[in-house]
Amino acid sequence: MNTEALTAEAIELLSSLIRIPRTSRNEAGASLFLRNYMERECGLPVQCDACNLWSVAPDYSPQRPTLLLNAHIDTVKPVSDWKRDPFTPQMENGRLYGLGSNDDGASLVSLLQVFRVLREEERSYNLIYLASAEEEVSGKNGIEHALPLLPPIDVALVGEPTGMQPAIAEKGLMVLDVTAHGKAGHAARDEGDNAIYHAIEDIRWFQQHKWERESELLGPVKMSVTIINAGTQHNVIPDKCTFTVDVRSNELYSNEELYHEICRHVKSDVQARSFRLNSSRIELSHPLVQKIISLGGKPFGSPTLSDQALMSFPSLKMGPGQSSRSHTADEYIELKEIDEAIAFYLKVLRGNVVTK
Repeated sequence: MNTEALTAEAIELLSSLIRIPRTSRNEAGASLFLRNYMERECGLPVQCDACNLWSVAPDYSPQRPTLLLNAHIDTVKPVSDWKRDPFTPQMENGRLYGLGSNDDGASLVSLLQVFRVLREEERSYNLIYLASAEEEVSGKNGIEHALPLLPPIDVALVGEPTGMQPAIAEKGLMVLDVTAHGKAGHAARDEGDNAIYHAIEDIRWFQQHKWERESELLGPVKMSVTIINAGTQHNVIPDKCTFTVDVRSNELYSNEELYHEICRHVKSDVQARSFRLNSSRIELSHPLVQKIISLGGKPFGSPTLSDQALMSFPSLKMGPGQSSRSHTADEYIELKEIDEAIAFYLKVLRGNVVTK
């Protein structure tokens, strides 16, 4: 099958998926549809668990290294200012509009077509295709649930909208719930201890602190206070003020290391929701990266999070579309981007691109 035919099938499949609401933790319908498509239309053996689907190329051997092709099924919820129906695919001026068309449907269908082609060819490595769930919420029933069910992976190519440029590093994420304590009192009298004022001191630290280790690819660690709550009524001094901090780590710090350093500097109580979404990086010298560079790819560091954060093996993300279109109203993918992605993926993945 030539690239033109592969692209046409991919676009038709993506249009069908757009019609099926598949927001995170509600992917069951889309997962079942995709499973039936892979089995009946593509003739692929499919395994599934908790809305995750995967297929292993038939020539698998534990003596060879294994490459994982991964993209996610789910989408975010549509924002309020869509001018089109987000669940009705519309083609216009060479674009396909619809929720999840760019993030992450184009990568999902492109990598499936690539897997179908490569599984029939002779390779020096094993090949697995995984369509995973709950990526947009980093859910426990997504890729973290699926990976232990797969054979050991040596490297992964994660499909995300990067303009088909290789993101060889990405920032991690840690969300902090911070509580400043005071003492209640009447606002008309000089009594009580205002928790807001204690919180302001710590918020100023989060705003001004500069982390020593700065990444060449990802820049410095970034901390942003994004939510704040305090008080019950105008005449009561608040005895508690809570605020939320979004921490984007680079690969030079673990989330746990950042957490302990933060606790040493602020007076408020700090609770991390999780340490599991660390920054990730693949070495520039990896043969997969070098192959992409030889074909004109330009490695970069990505500020956005993906399922790479939950992978314990080397990985990079590269896919059709642009990150700037993700999570926006009237999301779209250029049809030519899917065509170009399939062709480029095939060029990259033919040859020795994986080592054990």
